[in-house]
Amino acid sequence: MIKHEEKFCPRCNASFECKVGSVGLCQCSAVKLSDAERSYTRERFSDCLCAECLKELKAELHNNSLKARLMHLLRMR
Repeated sequence: MIKHEEKFCPRCNASFECKVGSVGLCQCSAVKLSDAERSYTRERFSDCLCAECLKELKAELHNNSLKARLMHLLRMR
């Protein structure tokens, strides 16, 4: 049986098992990220994050995008 690497999320310090050799089985594969979301995450962290933090960063980027669009619309008035 393959032993996977035990890691700690650099964002929240939660422990999780990294399955880089079996990415389809890794906890992070449950969070689908677009290219923009992957870039946003890579700009902020250089190592794997837990699935919960990936979900939160995905939501953060979405919220920031909505805020930027709203501000743009308000300036157009």
